[in-house]
Amino acid sequence: MTKEKIEDLTLILMYLTSWKEKNEFTLDDDCMTWKGYDFNNLESLDNKNYISLGKHPYRTKRAYLTKEGIEKAKELIRKYNLE
Repeated sequence: MTKEKIEDLTLILMYLTSWKEKNEFTLDDDCMTWKGYDFNNLESLDNKNYISLGKHPYRTKRAYLTKEGIEKAKELIRKYNLE
């Protein structure tokens, strides 16, 4: 499997297992996800602005899905016919 497909599937899984959590600093609910995946993939997704690992990526077990990441995950679900 190619690196790109592994990243795609990682983002899909992160989206499918995400949850909404109210953040005291924003008006919107944040889309949270666990980051129990290969850290190289997570860093790549963070660099592409699909997720945010936060200021201290090694200290927390969760990440934020960005709006771009949510839209990309939905696009990938359609691409891989997983609807």
